[in-house]
Amino acid sequence: MAKEARYKMSEERLQELKDELHFLQTVREKEVAQQIKEARSFGDLTENSEYDDAKTEQGKLYSKIAEIKNLIENAEIVKASEKTDVVGMGSKITLLDVEMKENITYEIVGSQEADPAMQRISDDSPLGKNLMDKKVGDIIKVDAPIGEVEFKLLKIEY
Repeated sequence: MAKEARYKMSEERLQELKDELHFLQTVREKEVAQQIKEARSFGDLTENSEYDDAKTEQGKLYSKIAEIKNLIENAEIVKASEKTDVVGMGSKITLLDVEMKENITYEIVGSQEADPAMQRISDDSPLGKNLMDKKVGDIIKVDAPIGEVEFKLLKIEY
């Protein structure tokens, strides 16, 4: 049997997933069951679009439940790095984009918490991988679709 993928996340993210799963299995599942029951009451199921919609919604719900269960079962809890002079999980870092002369701040998080729009990048991302264990003053080069991008590490915070 193939080894299951592990999903890096914090304790907080794992708890969010457990809470979402509980909601889906209790509240949302009952709502969808009620929609199906109401749609059945409309009669002939062969031409009942409400019934078809409710069954589609039920399929999506069960798919989402299975996805969350898989994430929970294969969660790998990551803790913030204990080294404060190098980049690690939980680091808030400030970079200088050498070409653009702009400062950018990111937080290094597990793959399940990454949200580039919120300046949260995964340690598995190209930039995140290149940043791990770097110190203030180090130059980081990352291959991007536009070509190689160069950053200078200005600050590390925990």
